[in-house]
Amino acid sequence: MATIMAVHAHPDDEATSTGGVLARYAAEGHTTVLVTCTNGEFGDSPRGLKPEDDDHDPDEVVAHRMGELRVSCEILKISHLELLGYRDSGMEGWSHNEHPDSFWAIPVEQSAAKLGTLMDRYKPDVVITYNEYGFYGHPDHIQANRITLAALEQRPEVAKLYYTAIPISRLRAFGEAMEAQGIDNPFTDEERERIGTPDELIGAVIDVSAYALDKFNALAAHASQTESSFFLELGPERFAEAFGTETFVRVRDSTGQTAVESSLLTGLT
Repeated sequence: MATIMAVHAHPDDEATSTGGVLARYAAEGHTTVLVTCTNGEFGDSPRGLKPEDDDHDPDEVVAHRMGELRVSCEILKISHLELLGYRDSGMEGWSHNEHPDSFWAIPVEQSAAKLGTLMDRYKPDVVITYNEYGFYGHPDHIQANRITLAALEQRPEVAKLYYTAIPISRLRAFGEAMEAQGIDNPFTDEERERIGTPDELIGAVIDVSAYALDKFNALAAHASQTESSFFLELGPERFAEAFGTETFVRVRDSTGQTAVESSLLTGLT
């Protein structure tokens, strides 16, 4: 059996882009490890307050989001949850970026050492994180990429590294499908090009249709952050149709795969 480690920035990120593969490989008997880098202080509060609101309490947010995260992990049957415990850096350009305890401000080598200790403990065969842009430019996502790459530089024994990705063609089709259902298209042409990945760079397309409901429920478990999510507006059935596969860019592969893979474990013995 293999070990898959997903390195994510905030509580709820695990469900968005990797909920399907985490649920699938756990169900198949593999070990799944979720590393959550920050506490998510600057998400919405359980009372719906935004970070800029005077009554927004970061400690209250952390306590609530950690509870949501644990429920999500139970739904996805994640074997091990590891918290790096860094302070949420907030969105790009926020003053929180420069707080000395924020994930963004911590030296990469320091955070990479903590992550490396977990890699040494769990010995993952496969690691998943975001691309260099952090999928959509969030400082904590970018930092998750940086520390993962730094930790892996010292660990050539890790066979595979994947970046989460959504093909541009899928974003286009998804927006059109939402419009057909009377739901506003969440992606402008500019946003689609910015966060989407050219189709020819996709190295793995994983069927997670049997676990789409688990992914939906894991997202719903993060109600303080996803209550008005356009993903959940689809409802379970349409969500399953839209998110029956998860796609990735293959970044490292010591097994020598060149074709588009149907499993992140292809080539592993």
